[in-house]
Amino acid sequence: MKKRDTLLEFSMTPLDKGESVSAYVSRSIDIIDKSGLEYKLNPMGTVVEGTWEEVLQVMTDCYKKMSSDCERISVHVKIDYRKGKTGRLGDKIKSIENKLGREIKK
Repeated sequence: MKKRDTLLEFSMTPLDKGESVSAYVSRSIDIIDKSGLEYKLNPMGTVVEGTWEEVLQVMTDCYKKMSSDCERISVHVKIDYRKGKTGRLGDKIKSIENKLGREIKK
């Protein structure tokens, strides 16, 4: 079984397409969804879980699609690698809930 030990959170936004860019962002979400990797969408970005190579490839695929018709793109990236750990997309939340003794909003 492949160790999915990397979490990558990113947002990618075209800066040359006006105020509403959801049509462009939704293309990235389609790429992420079709990748087969675990992910969580949030209002400010997306967290993807996989191997280092997998998560970087997904982000690269999103960039290639967006750069095909966008002249300027803003990308924000945060990566958390933890050797030998997998399933952290949900486990990190559960750890906080255990410490609080209750569920939190998701």
